[in-house]
Amino acid sequence: MYNLPYHKEQNEQVVKEFIHQHPFAFLTGCDAQRKPVATQVPVFMEERNCRKILSGHIMKNTDHHKAFLQNQDVLTVFTGPHVYVSGTWYNDPRMPSTWNYMSVHVKGKIRFLDDVSLKEALQKTSLHFENNNEHSTTVFNNLHENFKQGVLHAVVAFEIEIEEIDTVFKLSQDRDVRSYHNIIDRLHQQGEGGKMIASEMEKRANELFPDGPKN
Repeated sequence: MYNLPYHKEQNEQVVKEFIHQHPFAFLTGCDAQRKPVATQVPVFMEERNCRKILSGHIMKNTDHHKAFLQNQDVLTVFTGPHVYVSGTWYNDPRMPSTWNYMSVHVKGKIRFLDDVSLKEALQKTSLHFENNNEHSTTVFNNLHENFKQGVLHAVVAFEIEIEEIDTVFKLSQDRDVRSYHNIIDRLHQQGEGGKMIASEMEKRANELFPDGPKN
């Protein structure tokens, strides 16, 4: 991860909200032979007894499940919108182009939970994405019993005790004020990803440039 101070998000609440908005994360680690493994799963963050915890579930007997049984060290990567930024949009166009994006890296130790915790995790996950509609037929508790039993044999719940959180919110903070606002204007003309990055840049404009844009 790029370790540039002006691309770090220092507001803890902003980081929590980012994780909440982008829960489908990369769960990565290494097995006993140092071979890298990864999967993508929905992951939730919560605070419990003054500890920060990530929780979720994965399929059993996969390469990543077996690796995490052997090596508890886990990196969880949350990613958001990203977009190409052309150097021609800068006040001085004789500059290289770049990429704006937001990413949160969480390091910690994983541990696997019992079947009771698994049922709770499956119910929590399905309720979350069904907007807490307990009557939805896709909520775990409402599924056919045979299907539920099959799922319980196939997946396992986990918790990750967070040891470190790092961020890159690369949003042209190192550009001059005219370039910054021109990038915002250009991104608003792009697709959804561009518009989302432009919106994030607008939120930070007053803090970065308290005197406002210059002609």
